[in-house]
Amino acid sequence: MHILLIGNGGREHALAWKLAQSTKVSKITAAPGNIGMSQEPKVSVEPIAVTDFTALSDFALANAVALTIVGPEVPLVQGLADHFDKLGLKVLGPKAAAAQLEGSKAYAKEFMQRHGIPTATSAIFTDKNKALAYLNEKGAPIVIKADGLAAGKGVVVAQTLDEAKQAVNAMLDEALFGEAGATVVIEEFMQGEEASFIALVDGVHCLPFATSQDHKARNEGDTGPNTGGMGAYSPAPVVTDAVQKHIMTDIVEPTVSGLIKDGTPFVGFLYVGLMIDKNNQARVVEYNVRLGDPETQPLLMRLDSDLLDLCEAAVNGTLANTEAQWKTDSAIGIVLAGGDYPAKGSNGEAITGIEQAEKTACKIFHAGTAMKADTLVTQGGRVLCVTALGSDISNAKDIADAAADIVDFNNKHYRKDIGYRAVNRLDQDQV
Repeated sequence: MHILLIGNGGREHALAWKLAQSTKVSKITAAPGNIGMSQEPKVSVEPIAVTDFTALSDFALANAVALTIVGPEVPLVQGLADHFDKLGLKVLGPKAAAAQLEGSKAYAKEFMQRHGIPTATSAIFTDKNKALAYLNEKGAPIVIKADGLAAGKGVVVAQTLDEAKQAVNAMLDEALFGEAGATVVIEEFMQGEEASFIALVDGVHCLPFATSQDHKARNEGDTGPNTGGMGAYSPAPVVTDAVQKHIMTDIVEPTVSGLIKDGTPFVGFLYVGLMIDKNNQARVVEYNVRLGDPETQPLLMRLDSDLLDLCEAAVNGTLANTEAQWKTDSAIGIVLAGGDYPAKGSNGEAITGIEQAEKTACKIFHAGTAMKADTLVTQGGRVLCVTALGSDISNAKDIADAAADIVDFNNKHYRKDIGYRAVNRLDQDQV
């Protein structure tokens, strides 16, 4: 089978790497792809933008593509799945109406209220003065979110009222995120521990993936500005069997059935960001309509099943008869970013040490890289994701930390405490 994989980040590199392991896959074309993907067996890259729907569908039709898998959210929100479906092309990813779960945080809030899905109390504003008055009423800490897509940077967890007001002014008055921030959602600050819960959905049935947890904050101790993610690990100990059952029963299944009731059935990867409180009750922080990045990298290190089989079952509506097998090992991914990320990316800095680092049983996924002459250089905020599998989270972290130290480029920044909650739990269990 010839697979078209849309996207060019670390998530898509991990997808290409895992899909290439399937005996059913003869060729993978990544559009536009990246340098790391082009070095994987069976994978070639095609310089087509993720939003050039006509060029993408023309390529799929001309090259006998059997299935298209969409990595990033932007083309899904803009209707890529609708476009492919009209042409009779098989595609894994929700149509635009369902993709609004990620495309609009205001829509997602109204959806959750409509279908009784637990989440933080909130209010929606387009008027700055009304938003500021609401902040004065509620106080801090409080969370301000740009309504639209902002590459993982449109959320401010404000610890003080001044910080909250600055965020509202930046979004509604100064248009920091352009149209994406023309509407803001202000919601209560939820106490607890975050986890990422991903399920593959065929429109009706849900297949839960292994649990994971990512670190959004830029700096150690979960401090500093929010990013697209500085690292992730799997499994997430906070999601016990009982908590997983609660998440499926009270959140994931009602979400899928709510989408059906609304006439917008969902096919693809449904990501639910959760806050789990001290009583093991989960509430939705956010929805994404695709795999997480960087959660995908450690998740796919643990996946024992053929990824293509799972994707085909979702597209063909047969997930009810499908199971996913997972390694009992733990996996972790540590993002190496440019030092000024998320404020700005790193460009043109020579990268060294990848081959040496991969000799330590790591897999390094490319996100923001390019070739300059014969030299691999940085080209983006999140540059690489160093991913390792270990007998437990502590072992996996030791391997990844050592490899992250070997890989180098000017002004490299990464968190040395990725996975610390799981490591602490493991240490306590071993006492």
